[in-house]
Amino acid sequence: MKVRIEIDTQTFVRFWLVVIGFALAAFAIFSARDALILVGTSFFLALVLNRPVNALAKLLPGKSRIGATALSYIAVVAFLSVIVFMVIPPIVQQSVKFAETVPGLIDGASNQWDGVNHFVDQYGLRPQVDNAVASVKNNAASWAANIGQNLLSGIGSFASLIASAFLVFVLSFLMLIEGPTWLKRIWGVYNDTDRMEAHRTLATRMYKVVSGYVTGQLTVSGIGAVSAGLFVFILSLIFPQVEANLAMPTVAIAFTFSLIPMFGATIAGILVTLLLLLNSVPAAIAFLVFFIIYQQIENNFISPVIQSKTVELSALAVLVAVTIGLYVFGLAGGIISIPIAGCIKVLLEDYLSRAKVQRTKSDKPLHKLVKKLQKEA
Repeated sequence: MKVRIEIDTQTFVRFWLVVIGFALAAFAIFSARDALILVGTSFFLALVLNRPVNALAKLLPGKSRIGATALSYIAVVAFLSVIVFMVIPPIVQQSVKFAETVPGLIDGASNQWDGVNHFVDQYGLRPQVDNAVASVKNNAASWAANIGQNLLSGIGSFASLIASAFLVFVLSFLMLIEGPTWLKRIWGVYNDTDRMEAHRTLATRMYKVVSGYVTGQLTVSGIGAVSAGLFVFILSLIFPQVEANLAMPTVAIAFTFSLIPMFGATIAGILVTLLLLLNSVPAAIAFLVFFIIYQQIENNFISPVIQSKTVELSALAVLVAVTIGLYVFGLAGGIISIPIAGCIKVLLEDYLSRAKVQRTKSDKPLHKLVKKLQKEA
């Protein structure tokens, strides 16, 4: 049996217009992904600072939100400035130290590896090996001499980074100041009071998920970073090769990467271990043991108590969200992926609950009719 489906021209044109519209929207989002990342980062920072700003505004004379936002920003900028000035010099110093010790390490390895030297001489590879060793020494020396330039080139364009950070701070500042006004305008558009209250409740739930997760993650990351920094400082007292100024880079690395859920702390532990390995092998082993023990304590006691099920996502959902966030938006995406997934979960739960209520209401007349027919039969 043949089935013939007829589609009028208007429906056909509408279908392709919708497809083309979605394609153009996806292309526009992809083209503006850098700007969207800046706007999203600004919005995320505004959410993080909203609670401190509200608390400060209640304490200031006249409850000035502008003054509270300015004080919060001064505290953030001061904290970042202290971190930068205390973290970058030790890292540069360790990089120079490593680059300067490379030639000595190569000479020592060349003198000790008799079996390798015998193999090289036997097959006439001595000129190639000597040239390679000399090239490594020269590159290490030149890299050590130009460490500042190499560091800036590795980070990227320093001017562009400063401009992006300044733009993020300005956008977040304006969001914090104008946020309550925009919310009043949005709620004032509603004519249906019940719908407005339902949407406001939904927005409040989403805000609690984001703010609760951010507060909890910052607290967990802060505790882990301070613990790692204190342990490195203790190692500097035990091992003379380890310098005490490595504690601040450890705190910065541990805090930043621990904000990435699931495997961010592991990356931080590996980086700090490698940093200590340049100074003392026993110290690096000791820190690695400390890191493994602390992760067990954090995962089983600290993190569950502090987070207290603010997001309530399964391990699979967390892994999928973090993976998508990292691959699409990089480090920033990995940090904000969990609260976004939590908000999607809130929206999905609200939609399913409303659909269930509507389905129950629509089924009641049918049930009544069936019962009536059964009684008559």
